[in-house]
Amino acid sequence: MERRALAAIGRFGDANRSDRRFRVGRPIRMDGQTLDVATQTMLGVRARMKYPSWHEQSFAEGRATMRREALLAAGPAIPVAAVEELEVDGGDGPLPARLYRPGGPNEPTVTWQAEDERLPLLVFFHGGGFILGDLDSHDAVCRMFCRFGGMLVLSVAYRLAPEHPFPAGVDDAIASFRWAVDNAASLGADADRIAVGGDSAGGNFSAVVAQADARSERPALALQVLLYPAVDFVDRSASRERFGRGFYLEAGSMDWVEANYLPPEATQSEEFDRADPRLSPVRASVDDLRGVAPAIVVTAGFDPLRDEGEAYARRLSEAGVPVLARRIPDLIHGFANTLGVGRRSRETMLEVVGMTRGMLEVAPARRARSGA
Repeated sequence: MERRALAAIGRFGDANRSDRRFRVGRPIRMDGQTLDVATQTMLGVRARMKYPSWHEQSFAEGRATMRREALLAAGPAIPVAAVEELEVDGGDGPLPARLYRPGGPNEPTVTWQAEDERLPLLVFFHGGGFILGDLDSHDAVCRMFCRFGGMLVLSVAYRLAPEHPFPAGVDDAIASFRWAVDNAASLGADADRIAVGGDSAGGNFSAVVAQADARSERPALALQVLLYPAVDFVDRSASRERFGRGFYLEAGSMDWVEANYLPPEATQSEEFDRADPRLSPVRASVDDLRGVAPAIVVTAGFDPLRDEGEAYARRLSEAGVPVLARRIPDLIHGFANTLGVGRRSRETMLEVVGMTRGMLEVAPARRARSGA
């Protein structure tokens, strides 16, 4: 039933078609934005089928639900040349990871071994509120970057809270990125075109990695790709209050994430610093943001995290960092995982992939001019 419903949304839930029988309710307009028809229909289907929110499930149930929903909404599998399971360094031991190589059945496999044919590499961290998500839940978005961006994608399964609260995941992100840099040659990657990226919680980790890389003795990052990132554990933005109910990411779920991602001392001690940039990257000083890698920051119009993501884009720009900021006004949090629902999510991700590849193409020239 779920597959048929989502397939029907994909066929009929398009604003450009006259058949609107799958729309649920009147158009939703807020902040001068109109919610995408297919997305609105999907939310209506979820409500009618009584899908539970994150905070209404156990950790195990929530993880299984996210994996199932992501696989249902991903659409047909995007072919790539190869997918390899491997291990990378984490903050406290090895971590599972998955490497995607570009190409497909209708294309010659990319010859990556030769020095002059090395490919860009995207190190990807999945979303899921630091608690949910895994390599399978974000398989589709990694395949899209790989296939349509012509790049290697290394997806990392960092440690999840509450079993491993902050800063375990942060340590894993930094360590796995450094592993990718150190092993670029064996992966077939161009060391001058390494990016880091992720959605939501993965966007948080990507921003932290970019800041840590800028302060390291040998900066290696060419680009950070932040998809509707969670970057502020201090203040609650206006968009969080405005879109915290009815648009997939619920206010109750965000409170649940905070309660389970932060370590016990966060609530037991007034000395715990929620403005720590490893937790709230937007709180980094302008001086600390100078020199971080160029950024693509993509937000969604109906996302509770919209305002903090856009605030981070402004902070980066104020620090002199090249930023390509893009709000998708008609979509919701999590659109990178709904490639099979309607057309807008897929169109948007194709645009993001194109921006990513384009910025990586100019990265070597930019680094040469800066003397990096």
